[in-house]
Amino acid sequence: MRKKKWGILLVALLLMGLLAGCTGKSKASTEANGEYQKIELVMAVNGTDIQIDSLVANKFAQLVEEESGGSVTVVVYPNDQLAGGNATKGIEMIAGGSVDLAAYATCTMAVIDEQLACATIPWIFDDYTDAREIIDATGGEYYAQRLSGKGITYLGSFHNGFRQITNGKKAVKTPADVKGLKIRVPGSEVFMRFFRTLGADPVAMSWSEVFTAIQQGTIDGQENGVSVTSSSKMSEIQDYMTLWNYSYENDLFVANTEIWEALEPKTRELLQEKATEACEWGRDEVEQQEVELVQNFRDAGMEVTELTDEQLDEFKAVMKDTRQEFIKKYGEKAQKAFQID
Repeated sequence: MRKKKWGILLVALLLMGLLAGCTGKSKASTEANGEYQKIELVMAVNGTDIQIDSLVANKFAQLVEEESGGSVTVVVYPNDQLAGGNATKGIEMIAGGSVDLAAYATCTMAVIDEQLACATIPWIFDDYTDAREIIDATGGEYYAQRLSGKGITYLGSFHNGFRQITNGKKAVKTPADVKGLKIRVPGSEVFMRFFRTLGADPVAMSWSEVFTAIQQGTIDGQENGVSVTSSSKMSEIQDYMTLWNYSYENDLFVANTEIWEALEPKTRELLQEKATEACEWGRDEVEQQEVELVQNFRDAGMEVTELTDEQLDEFKAVMKDTRQEFIKKYGEKAQKAFQID
């Protein structure tokens, strides 16, 4: 009887050991897989819900939620809703930590550091492939260094688009055609000087006011990327569009540094990976859409002019001195980072 009890006890001890071994294995497996912290992050963008910055932000939120199994979520606020529609205030919010993540165009972010607009100097990139390669090789590091001093961490870059021009008066084919046109610009010094050099009348104006201003005749036209021009329905109120790729504009995908560094390492790794993926998706989206969108403009009755190399050379000749002034202003580091000739 005593032997039987010892046998039962021995079997029980063996079973407990096996169970303990299984539990330990399960715990190790969980730790190896690494569960993400449960957190909700807020991301602000300036564009409408159908513009590229919002599309990239929503793509990012989707990728993060899927990969983390819903543990990490990102709530996207378009139109600078959290800043009352004021992009400058929105940038102050990301720098101050009122917002966790954000995406803003470099010309807009220049309010905290004018050097961030250096890649908007006219005609420094040949095409989108050139822009991608240079920014990923050295330009991104330049952005990261400039932003780090403002309490902002650089996570990536995506196209806002090469900037084109539309107006309601005449086709723009020569520098003389631009003279006297009242053209809305975001307020960046580069854009203001560019149009003044051509003899135009650049008007700094909030993007939300542009459609009405054109309808009322306050301004003659605007300059922007093809996707933004399309999503804002400019074809309904503008008769002429010129494709001249005069300036490249990109959005910077950023995080508040203090909030970023407080996240668990695995969460940061996830967010960085998905930010890069979303930025690449956004770049592809802009490039693929432009051909179709330009055709849509033509179908809508817009006269679309694509300048030849010879026609572009006329504009570049007029802009030569102004362009060199900006290259000198932004300095050798920027020139090297963006391989500006």
